[in-house]
Amino acid sequence: MKALLIIDMQNVSFTPKTPRFDSENVIKRINILSDKFRKNGDIVIFIQHDGSKEGFCIPSTEEWAILSSLEIDENDLFISKTANDSFYNTTLKNDLIRLGIEEIVITGCATDFCVDSTVKSALTNDFKIIVISDGHTTADRKNISAKQVIDYYNWIWDEMTPTKSKIEIVKFDNYIECIK
Repeated sequence: MKALLIIDMQNVSFTPKTPRFDSENVIKRINILSDKFRKNGDIVIFIQHDGSKEGFCIPSTEEWAILSSLEIDENDLFISKTANDSFYNTTLKNDLIRLGIEEIVITGCATDFCVDSTVKSALTNDFKIIVISDGHTTADRKNISAKQVIDYYNWIWDEMTPTKSKIEIVKFDNYIECIK
């Protein structure tokens, strides 16, 4: 079985003050992926950042909510996290093991924070990892564009030393062709 992780695609990160690179297309890709996963009987997991200790993005607030443009199903799982790493002090690892998940496909926001931390943690937890290269996003950073950040992290993950399994970086179009 596989699981699609959708990391931090929350209102707080998608405002006029915090524009994200190619967000409309990233959202479309995530919706198509989640639909395919559900139809195949695979798992869709939404990861939501709980920023209570930072004083923002507090559960049950508008900024904490998943983007309304993302399709949600009643069978999807939701995991709240308080750090960049989706595995840190959450039920994610146990849930993946309990559900018999062998492969995780990673999408979401922000490439250089929560997505990166989760990819690296998944690697050290010996999961097979596929990152959709155009299925994650971030904002422009000081002295570097969001597109450069995304390209750089896709390269880093592709070059990482494997543990039990290697991280695969796959474009959305190529991945979607391979799943039924």
